[in-house]
Amino acid sequence: MVIINLPLLILGFKFFGHGYVLRSIGVIVLISLLVDFLDKVVKMPAFVIDAPLGALFGGLFIGIGLGFIIKANTSAGGTTIIAQIVSSKTEFKAGQILLFLDGMILFASLFVFEDRSIVLWSIVSIYITSRVVDTLLTGRLNKKVVHLVTDKVDEFTKKIRQELGPYGTVIQGDGLYGENKKIILIVVEVGKLQFLRSLVREYDPQAFMIITEATEMLGRGD
Repeated sequence: MVIINLPLLILGFKFFGHGYVLRSIGVIVLISLLVDFLDKVVKMPAFVIDAPLGALFGGLFIGIGLGFIIKANTSAGGTTIIAQIVSSKTEFKAGQILLFLDGMILFASLFVFEDRSIVLWSIVSIYITSRVVDTLLTGRLNKKVVHLVTDKVDEFTKKIRQELGPYGTVIQGDGLYGENKKIILIVVEVGKLQFLRSLVREYDPQAFMIITEATEMLGRGD
């Protein structure tokens, strides 16, 4: 563990500073001591011996722990350091990076361990862990981003202000043939998407609407 974590901690020092490294060392030591303490000293028996339940609840609790660790600007060593470095430099979330890295490790373990079912349940576990980590770090948004291309901007903006809220942006653009285009950009709660669809059918059936996930938001949005 020391051999694996030492070069990763050096990378963490380069990107996040000495405070990050010191906190990470503390976390790694605590995890090691607590695992041995609960196993060797307390001799805590398994709450239930069942692979599916272990994968589900293990992934949930590990995800909660890792989420709080990453929010505190530290790490649990290993792939969490790589995940934090990559996520700080790219648009990928830390949980997505963890899922990819740990998934590759588990794929390699298929050629080592005879019990393939345990490996597959482990993949389920790390998927749950990655989802929980991302939820803790970015929140679980119940909103969608809507791009609406229409020639009847005035009618739409009036109804949107009345029914969906005052915030949004009208973007000027050009079509492929040089024609003027206007795009309404708004963030809409999932429960109000159906109302927006009904507006399109009523005011401009020829409108073009794109709905995407709002995976992360910051600020008021106007």
